[in-house]
Order: sequence, then C-alpha cells, then structure tokens
Amino acid sequence: MENQSNFIKTIMEDDIKTGKHDEIITRFPPEPNGFLHIGHARAIVTNFELAKVFGGKTNLRYDDTNPSKEDEVYVKGIIEDVRWLGYEPAGIYWASDYFEEMYQRAIILIKKGLAYVDDQSAEEIAKTRGDVVTPGIPSPYRNRTVDENLELFAQMREGKFKEGEKVLRAKIDMASPNMNMRDPVLYRINFASHHNTGDTWKVYPMYDFAHPIEDAIEGITHSLCSLEFEDHRPLYDWVVRETEMPHTPRQIEFGRLGIVNTVMSKRLLKYLVDSNYVDGWDDPRMPTLSGLRRKGYTKEAIRAFILATGLAKVNSEVEVDMLESFVRDDLQARAGRAFAVINPLKVTITNYPEGKIEYFDVPFHPENTGLGSRKIAFSKHVYIEQEDFSEVKPDNKYKRLSLGGEVRLFHTYFIKATDVVKDENGKIVEVLATYDEKTLSGSGFNERKPDGTIHFVEATTAIPATFNFFGPLLDADTNKTIDERYNPNSLSQKQGFIEGGLKDVKTDEKFQFVRNGYFNCYANKKTNNPYEFNEIVPLKSSYK
Repeated sequence: MENQSNFIKTIMEDDIKTGKHDEIITRFPPEPNGFLHIGHARAIVTNFELAKVFGGKTNLRYDDTNPSKEDEVYVKGIIEDVRWLGYEPAGIYWASDYFEEMYQRAIILIKKGLAYVDDQSAEEIAKTRGDVVTPGIPSPYRNRTVDENLELFAQMREGKFKEGEKVLRAKIDMASPNMNMRDPVLYRINFASHHNTGDTWKVYPMYDFAHPIEDAIEGITHSLCSLEFEDHRPLYDWVVRETEMPHTPRQIEFGRLGIVNTVMSKRLLKYLVDSNYVDGWDDPRMPTLSGLRRKGYTKEAIRAFILATGLAKVNSEVEVDMLESFVRDDLQARAGRAFAVINPLKVTITNYPEGKIEYFDVPFHPENTGLGSRKIAFSKHVYIEQEDFSEVKPDNKYKRLSLGGEVRLFHTYFIKATDVVKDENGKIVEVLATYDEKTLSGSGFNERKPDGTIHFVEATTAIPATFNFFGPLLDADTNKTIDERYNPNSLSQKQGFIEGGLKDVKTDEKFQFVRNGYFNCYANKKTNNPYEFNEIVPLKSSYK
C-alpha cells in the first residue's frame, strides 16, 4: 500500500502533515462469533498496511460484548488467521477489558439527562421508532428522573430484572432523519456466562455504544469500518463527545469487497457448518481464511489480491477467477513441479527388462533452483492418465498416445502403443507399448518427433493418493433458501498416484502436478491419510 493512493491514506497524510496526529493507530475489531473470511481480509490488510505506511501500529480487539454467541474456538481462530496473513498486532485487547469504564460512561449520560431506562420490549421499541418519513414515538419512560434511572440501571447490573425486561437507551432525538439517532439502545440484560468475565456482568453494552468508547480508550486515530456503518457515524461521534472521552477517534468508512456467488455472512456460514453441509469452518469450499489456507491459498496471494482491488467508498464484487489468478501467479513462482496421475491407466513396456528401474534427476522448478531436485523413476510398468490415450487417433492435431502412435514420457523415453488389454465389458485396462532406448530425453536424438509429451508415474514406486476437487458450494440463485442452494456435488474425490519421490511430502506443501493443476498436501487426520491433495486452482484462468 506504500506505493498506492486511496482516500483514507490521503486523510492520514494530511493529519500527520498538519500535526493533528503524531502517530497513526488503527484497529481490527472482530466479533468472536465465527471464523474470519476473505471479506475480513480487506479490513485486516487495510488497517495493518495503512498504519505500517506511516510507521504506526494496529491493535487487535475482540468485540466480545455478546456472550451468548461467542466461543473460545473463534478467539483462537481469529488470531491465527491474522498472524497467518503476516501481521502481528501491537496489542491484543478485549471489549470486556473496558466493561467497568463503559458502565461509568453510561452513568455520565444518565446524570446529564442523556440516557434513561426503558421498560418497553424490543418489539415495542422497534414499533415506535417510526420510519424515514414518520417520526418515532417517545417512550412513556423517557422522562424518568436522573435518580430513578441511576437506581434502575444499578439494579439491572445486579441482575434484579429478567432478560428483555429493561434496557438503557440514549435520549437523543426521536424525530431525527437518521434512524440510528432515535434513542438507540445502549445496554441490554443478558445472563449468559462470558468467556472472559464469567458471571460478573448481567448487563452488556451494544456495539454502537461500546465501539467508540473502546477506540477512544486505546487512542485509535482512525477507526476504519465498512460502508454499512456510515449512517452510524453521527452516533459514534455523539457517544465519544457526550461520554466526555479524552481522546476523539475519527470513523472512516470504506466499501466491502465481495466475491460473486460467495456467502460472506458469518450467520449463514455457521449454518452450513452446523448443518454438516461442510467439514467445519476450515472446509476448503468455505470462503474462510482457514478454509482457503487448507485448500492451499497463500497469504501472499491473498494480500496481493486485496491490494490490487484498491480501496473505495463503494461496495464492490469481483469474480472468483480474479482471486484465483493471483493465487496462480504466486504458485507459479513457488510451487515445485511433480507428477501425479489422477485417472490412472496402466502401461506395460514389453521390451523393457522386468525388475529394472532407472532414475532421472530433474529440478523441482525450472527457474526456482532453491527448491532443489527430485529423482523420477522409470520401469517396465508405468501409469498414465486415461485421458492421454485413445485407441484410435482422432485427428492429426492429437498430441497424446494412440495405437501405432508415439509420445515422449516427460524427461525419459519415447514409447509407442502396440496393443490394448480390455476387460469383459470392453473397457481398456492396460496399454502395451515399446520404448526406444535411443530417445532418452536430452540425449540429442532428433531423427523423429513424437505426437506429444505426456506425464507418468512409475508403477512399482508410485504412492496411492486421494485428490479432492471443489466446485461452487452454493447455487447462484439467491431467491432459493440456503438449503436449496447447497450443491451436493461441490466436493468430488479421485483415487490415483503420485510419484514415489514425494513419499516424504509434508502438510501444506504445494505442487504443480504437471498438466493437472496446483495442489496442496493435506494430511487428513480423520482418515489417517498423509497423501491427500486439495486442488488449489487449475492451470489456466478465464479471468481477463
């Protein structure tokens, strides 16, 4: 972001230049009620990168004001995702760290006549708020005395009322054209046990009250949030001003980043998990950062994607192909090349000695020498892809093996198909072929050209492997329910082989399986399979 311009960066530059701020301090404030997804990546990258440009810092602050929806597993997942993206917060804080100060700031409002305890139900409050053309109806409890409000609020804290029986509301303007200023609720009663404070508190602040106070306490200079909070900004400023906070942060909104046909709602993502449509929050079909990580996406690719989409004050949506193109570009430089046969067809080379195995030293990457080399095995028995053989050559443009045709096996010899073996149903189960020992790759033999070059794995050293392929998790028709949109064919598995040289492959090691695509090793603990590979992206993209 150092070499990019955007409207928030310009604001920060002016604030430093005019001396309004000596240091830029931002924050990323997730609610621990789910795992982070690709949409959150824009907020993370934006906050950390902008602060870094000015030598500032970014806090991670958990918005843990709703204990009934929060879980420790989400707390751990969030910091893991932030660190995986390559960022270390200057400090890790909790909204619950400030519960006492928030409570005391609410008392300031009550004493100033700017907050009151309301006995109306949530339904009644919603019904009397009015709409954009109709002013709201003041609560019958709006004019309670300061002493009465202080006493009732203290009793709310002590747990003397039932959940939903009373709330604390701000007293602002029931006729305001901004619906957020029509006496918003500041505190509600909640008896759920809190992961951080246990059963100490019986009242919890609402986000619109808690968030500006948290920012002010931490000295946040620029409170960056998504566009949906633009109408909340007057309330944000009102809370900071009227609670008499010594520090005044500035809220700035930017557009959300969406991906076509991708759910970005934590509520819906949680539903998919709870309904067992997916294998947890880190299922590779999920748009969560943990799911993308398990699929094989790299943090470098995600950061580059976020930065390339820019930062504007409008919501935007891009095709998933654009994200995949950044992943592919990153993997092109870092992923080692190797052979895997996903739809195996056995080939027996009849004129090659039985039991003999040759090994050929081949670099893992044609340009990245730091990845080292590997040894490819060759013998009488090999596997090729079923798609790489046709009994009858379709046309002269066909670049694969056919009866009477000749191809090179990558880095080794020419082979010529001479016959096939079929089962009782007429399906080809084996190809018989001969090899020419004078055609070893790199030997300078150029008397004839093969029909093409195909990959293979040597059969006796080949390692059985599982390959996972992922399609869209949901149907694109948003008029359907989430259950109707679920695509039961979004995951498919194939059983094939990887070359024997990959026997020591590690989890999260990434490869370009030649002519098949980019894959990430996923050691599946549930099936105890160390040789499971998730397709990250295919080799080519339609993104323009």
